[in-house]
Amino acid sequence: MTNNDILKKLRVALKLRDDEIVKILELVDFRISKSELGAFFRRDDHPKYMECGDQVLRNFLNGLVIHLRGQCLKKEKRNHKKGVAISYSFFYGLKI
Repeated sequence: MTNNDILKKLRVALKLRDDEIVKILELVDFRISKSELGAFFRRDDHPKYMECGDQVLRNFLNGLVIHLRGQCLKKEKRNHKKGVAISYSFFYGLKI
């Protein structure tokens, strides 16, 4: 299964439009146009077909996590006994 297949299946399963995918990628500061994105969804024998690279898929998945769960915030808590800072991560704006 190629990266293009994974991207196509996620788009269908999550009912995402091209403009939504572009916004998801912008959440992780990855810019792509709708026409470039459309090239990933073409058939592999089409002349304007483009292979989806690992970087595009990785950024889409990272953006999808933010889109579905919300932005990750880091909070530091100081352990008073030992003077050690402990870092906690939590998510807000969870979408179910």
